[in-house]
Amino acid sequence: MRLMAQKFLYLVDFWVPFPASEYSGLLAVVGKDDNEVHDILLQWRDDYLEKYDYLIMQEVVNARTYALAEDVESSVVESFTT
Repeated sequence: MRLMAQKFLYLVDFWVPFPASEYSGLLAVVGKDDNEVHDILLQWRDDYLEKYDYLIMQEVVNARTYALAEDVESSVVESFTT
């Protein structure tokens, strides 16, 4: 029997500051740990926002996290950004 890694729902504040992001935002991301969520967000963000990549990990570490009861795919499951 193969054991699945525990996954978490991360509620991550959008890291792009004003004026590039007028009102910020929130992303719901499923991942097994901070590093995986960071990598998912690097792949998710638009290329023109790459100059703010250094801010992503701080927001991941500060995110509210919730353990998931089921094994679901790691990904950005919902986002609202401005």
